Amino acid sequence: MAMFCGALAGCASLFGPPPAPGDSAEVVQSKLGRPTNIYQDGPDTLLEYAMGPLGQYTWMARIGPDQRLRTYEQVLTNAKFGTIKVGRDTKDSVLRIVGRPSRQVRYYSVDGDVWQYRYKESDVWNSVMDVQFNRDGVVQALVNGPDQEREPRWLR
Repeated sequence: MAMFCGALAGCASLFGPPPAPGDSAEVVQSKLGRPTNIYQDGPDTLLEYAMGPLGQYTWMARIGPDQRLRTYEQVLTNAKFGTIKVGRDTKDSVLRIVGRPSRQVRYYSVDGDVWQYRYKESDVWNSVMDVQFNRDGVVQALVNGPDQEREPRWLR
C-alpha cells in the first residue's frame, strides 16, 4: 500500500502547477519529480519527463547554464516532429528534440533502426510517428499513421 501511495504522489506532482520560466532547477524537480532522462544540448541541460511506453506526452524542461528554467514544453507534437531533418539529424539529436521513443522496432524494408513515438496528432488523433534511421544512425524518413493499439477500429 505504501508503494502505491508513493507512486500516486509521484503522479500527482505531474498534475500540479507546471514550472515557470526562471524557476531554479531544484524547483523544477521538486514540482515534476525525477526526470526519465537527462540530455546535454550545448550549454543547456534537458530534463525529459516521458509518460511511459503507452503515453502520448513527453515534457522537456530546458535548464540554462544559470540553472534556471528556460522552457517547459510538450514535445510529442507535429511542430516538433517537423523540426527533425532527414539526412541531418541523428539518434542523439532526435533524443534532444522529442526524447526517448515509446519502442524500437525493426522492419524488413528499413535498413536500420526505427523508433516509434505515440502521440496525439493535432491534439485529436491517436497516432504513431516512426523515425527511421539508416545504419549510421542518421534519420532517413519520418512516417506517421494511426496508433493501431488505441484506435477502436483496429481493436475488433
